[in-house]
Amino acid sequence: MQKLTNPSLLLLRNEEELTGQHILVINHQRDSFLSELKQLNPQAIISAFSYDFADHLAADSIADIDSHVSHSLPALDDLDLIIYYYPKSKPEAQMMFDNIRALCSEKTRLLVVGENKGGVKSAEKQLQDKCEAHYKLDSAKHCILYEFAQLQPEANFDIASYQQTFTIKVAGQEFEAVSVPGVFNHGKLDIGTKLLLENLKLPAHGNMLDFGCGAGIIATFVLNQSPKIRFSCLDVNALALYACEQTLRLNGHQAELVLSDGLKQLTGRFDAIISNPPFHTGIKTDYDIAQGFINGATKHMSKGAQLHIVANSFLKYPPLLEARFGHCDTQIKNTKFAVYRTTLS
Repeated sequence: MQKLTNPSLLLLRNEEELTGQHILVINHQRDSFLSELKQLNPQAIISAFSYDFADHLAADSIADIDSHVSHSLPALDDLDLIIYYYPKSKPEAQMMFDNIRALCSEKTRLLVVGENKGGVKSAEKQLQDKCEAHYKLDSAKHCILYEFAQLQPEANFDIASYQQTFTIKVAGQEFEAVSVPGVFNHGKLDIGTKLLLENLKLPAHGNMLDFGCGAGIIATFVLNQSPKIRFSCLDVNALALYACEQTLRLNGHQAELVLSDGLKQLTGRFDAIISNPPFHTGIKTDYDIAQGFINGATKHMSKGAQLHIVANSFLKYPPLLEARFGHCDTQIKNTKFAVYRTTLS
């Protein structure tokens, strides 16, 4: 368990505010905050929720914490305190605030905490017309803690109403994709994935995996071209898998959807693995995910299988790939992105 993050430290220095009979913590960090919250409220029911499967596993390992992972909040009754760690995506935060208001009662207090550089100050604008009172409780360590009381209830929450459908035009194909707030590059095709698809040569059949599938654009592109391929789509984010499923369905395709922390929940072997791997955790750059993916990929590759990766040009992928596979071919490289291909011999 990591040491306390700055938002968690700010919460705990206001421990008198952290009391309740049924407490829900949303978008929690992978630190000791949930354990300390339980010590402050030994008789309380404490629930945790995250869109992120790895965060869910961390919370689920803590004694007496009821952890949930999904694309929408679970139906919990009699919540008197909700603690929300503000995300880096403002549209995701707005969607979550609406989800919270569909869950809370008049007695529910909402605490919102986050880093200044992560955009937490936007919480006031997003909620000031949806509550009877709001306060800035504290600020320290470049973070702010807000309280919102007597939130206006929302009749119900349906994530489908937040879907955005947009058109993908790439490498001679045109199709519709679906996204929701909080999914990578929400509502548009990112230029890295575009470069990958323009330089992707795959067999017409076999088992294939998209690691970090996002809204399912890579899977849909490949299945449009080669519908006999058996495709698996993996992501750590439940919002991404929801969007991926909608995109595939819209285009008449099916795939195995895998919610996984890295490759840990994945089974089976593949003839090709394709990825625009993530290198951010929250608002920080984190190469561990991509490095762990490269090191673990060989366990899920058939002999002769190919690995296709697009990455920012400044990231040192060739040495990582060469160390694991013995070689690395650079398909194309520009000032922003590079596409690499390697084969398991």
